[in-house]
Amino acid sequence: MYGRELADVYEMVYRSRGKSWADEAERVTAEIRSRRPGARSLLDVACGTGAHLEAFRGLFAHTEGLELSDEMRALAERRLPGVPVRPGDMRDFALSGRFDAVVCLFCSIGYLETVADMRAAVRTMAAHLVPGGVLVVEPWWFPERFLEGYVAGDLARGEGRTVARVSHSTRQGRRTRMEVRFLVGEATGIREFTEIDLLTLFTREEYLAAFEDAGCPAEFLDDGLTGRGLFVGVRGAG
Repeated sequence: MYGRELADVYEMVYRSRGKSWADEAERVTAEIRSRRPGARSLLDVACGTGAHLEAFRGLFAHTEGLELSDEMRALAERRLPGVPVRPGDMRDFALSGRFDAVVCLFCSIGYLETVADMRAAVRTMAAHLVPGGVLVVEPWWFPERFLEGYVAGDLARGEGRTVARVSHSTRQGRRTRMEVRFLVGEATGIREFTEIDLLTLFTREEYLAAFEDAGCPAEFLDDGLTGRGLFVGVRGAG
């Protein structure tokens, strides 16, 4: 997942849906500053190509990113010279600094396989907050909201190419198996590739318990950014 072929067309596809990383960053920043008005530093965990991080850079005095995928991280580094974008797994990374805010957006946490993995990630992210710092996590779907057999399709044009994306989702135990096929047409010809995404259907209660046990009690905002809601927690003084 998130290899070179996907990194190459990732933003183009989501822009065709009307996704605005800048608008989402402003919404998240408003939630952060409503809880910590003087927030000046932010860490974007699973920052991908750096699209959100680019917007956060204009909203915070200091920003950093963390990304596991080499291909995605390379794009973020090229996009954001001077902004540290470090390799790391959200479950166990260890940075020297602490931040006023840590965010993990666009359902990235759903790629973790078990509740223990998710709890480790929340605990690790919370540990990188200063006391009173804010943790924002966008979840994948809750089990009761998942639609078995859901099919989605996108057609994006521009940048000298046309990209078609079709996905089909099924449930396998506690996980979503999403098969995504891409067809990319450009001057050199037509190519296709397939991504298989596995995302875990953690419950709302499991997320809230993870935040609570990490010393960062949270509330759930149902409207969120992309229809899946947002968890927003504040780290205690302990």
